[in-house]
Amino acid sequence: MKRIGIFAKRHHQDAIKLAGDVMTWLNERDVEVFVDEPLAVDMGAVKGYPGRSIPALVDLIIVLGGDGTLLSVARLVGELRTPILGVNLGSLGFLTEITRDELFPALEQVVQGDFSVSERMRLDVFVRRDGDLLGRYRVLNDIVINKGALARIIDMEACVDDDYLTTFKADGLIIATPTGTTAYNLAAGGPIIYPGLHCLVISPICPHTLTNRPIIVSDEALIKIKVKFKDEDVALTADGQEGMPLQGGDIVEVRKSRYATLLVKSPSKDYFEVLRTKLRWGER
Repeated sequence: MKRIGIFAKRHHQDAIKLAGDVMTWLNERDVEVFVDEPLAVDMGAVKGYPGRSIPALVDLIIVLGGDGTLLSVARLVGELRTPILGVNLGSLGFLTEITRDELFPALEQVVQGDFSVSERMRLDVFVRRDGDLLGRYRVLNDIVINKGALARIIDMEACVDDDYLTTFKADGLIIATPTGTTAYNLAAGGPIIYPGLHCLVISPICPHTLTNRPIIVSDEALIKIKVKFKDEDVALTADGQEGMPLQGGDIVEVRKSRYATLLVKSPSKDYFEVLRTKLRWGER
């Protein structure tokens, strides 16, 4: 590793200090460091680079913060296969699974090229209205169709590979990757899916019909959701960070992206240990 980028949660004093320590540590090992411009401003007297340019300039990206910060960086990586090493500065994260105490021992191995990555599926999402493409998103976790606080139940006609599935009557709908099943999907009663499996999950949010349950489909499937409502406050969100309002008749298309996100694995814990720790399994 000769070039490494650093991103961090904005205005987080621990992240700013740790970024400085990481930069010093890397420079001492003759690694060139590319710091995201906003972080460079927070650090002071450090050269910054536009965030969108960094993934193409480096061999690896370090993200200091939480899962939300990592999701935003994954969007910047786009179609590149630049690995991301996520460091959680609070409690253990599902995506940022390396703790502060593990960071420098892990970096010692990473700089020597001694690390492995987990390849995580992403989704391409298209929003169409009267045949016109209005929105396009690429997500790592999930997309959510959700109603506003005062809106009524939404009717959402779902098709899988042009086969009619059902019309969900619910507060909303989640379509998640295996990576995203530990996010909103989990809170909505959906299953946890191991990241290496080739499937997607469709989970209704508070369905009007209690027999409408989450369903798992192939990751090769094309999922189409047609929303049916009038004068309601309904929106689509992508990874909880981007989105747009929807109108009745809009069609949301979801399919597996050709491009994956590469996450550096923790050298000291596996996925199941992350689950046990984060979800406090086994505690009384």
